[in-house]
Amino acid sequence: MKNLLLKNAKMAPKTCSLIICFISLSIFVFACGSTTQPVAPVVTPPVKSPTLTPTPIPEINTNSTTAKEIIVDMGGGFNLGNVYDNGINASNVATNKAIIDLYYGAGSRHVRIPTTWVEGFSSNIADGNGKINTSHPRFLELKETIDYALAKKMYVVLNTHHERWLKNNYDGSAAFDNKFGTLWSSIATFFKDYPKQLMFDILNEPEGKLGQWGTSYPTPINAQQLNWTRQVNKVGYDAIRATGGNNATRVIMVEPNGQGNQGMIDKVYPNKESLPGAGKDAYIAFQVHSYDPWAFCGETGTLGAYPGDATIINAMKTVNTHSILVDVPVNYGEFGVGRKSNTEERNTEMVRGLYKLYSQTCRAQKMSFTPWDDRGWFGLVNGSGTNFTFTANIVPTMMAQ
Repeated sequence: MKNLLLKNAKMAPKTCSLIICFISLSIFVFACGSTTQPVAPVVTPPVKSPTLTPTPIPEINTNSTTAKEIIVDMGGGFNLGNVYDNGINASNVATNKAIIDLYYGAGSRHVRIPTTWVEGFSSNIADGNGKINTSHPRFLELKETIDYALAKKMYVVLNTHHERWLKNNYDGSAAFDNKFGTLWSSIATFFKDYPKQLMFDILNEPEGKLGQWGTSYPTPINAQQLNWTRQVNKVGYDAIRATGGNNATRVIMVEPNGQGNQGMIDKVYPNKESLPGAGKDAYIAFQVHSYDPWAFCGETGTLGAYPGDATIINAMKTVNTHSILVDVPVNYGEFGVGRKSNTEERNTEMVRGLYKLYSQTCRAQKMSFTPWDDRGWFGLVNGSGTNFTFTANIVPTMMAQ
């Protein structure tokens, strides 16, 4: 703030100065000779202004249309995790709005909303054929949450999240493709007139029969698992594009198998021709996830397993190199450090530094970044109702530029 004091005020006449000095001296002598302690002046506290929605800095660029432009414009965001994907956190709209406001005030300009449609709840949004019920109470809450974020001029990423009926059982047959296609056709039809700030992420973390490390399922590098992952993503892509409207040019994200692992992107999509749209669609983006190394990032990890900044950066640069090769931009849609026990480890410069490293590296590589926040082991906010604060100052550190 500028100093608004007038430093060059005019001097009063000498006579006035002498009188003022005499009065001041008399007051001083009287005060020193008194046995009564001076009473501190009563200060009236200032009236607090009402809390206002912060001015969006930076503003999103509503002229951004291609995936490349939008991915850069998205900047940093967050996952509204464990809400519509599994119900661990209640889907109370007021709570969702409060969390969105908190992140928005920290500079986040997008939110990913993980959503499970066909399973996982006593009453599901979509039926056994994949057709969504647009009157379902949870869908109405989801819609209100999306509308709120869009009204704040934020980007929103909507996905199909757990859907284990598909991932754990997929066999390449028309039965699975038709059901998944119906699901995306239903979602896309409802939202087809929504602005381009809404984006679709076809399938969160393809795994199970689509390829998963360290389990009884086939490994992700198997030719069949790579082909099936491409096939499932294309089914969703074709269903969305076929609905028309704004979906004809809406940004669609595709994830690699191995649970969306960053190291699989060049194997699932080695060239442009392997992409949905055969490399001719300017509205396609990659979404990748990274909790590497799990020995550090996982909920049972330890700080001693941190591999060093260079290892993290080099893995991300490898993704960026492939992104440039196939001309498709990248969103880091999940990353973070969780702790089931030893939770104090998250309140360290090492952990804050990792989140900051993702932010800095993504910005430098023209990627967007979306840390996982489940309000649990990987929680980034804490609180209840509509009162939330950031955990361990991780988000403010990550978002600072």
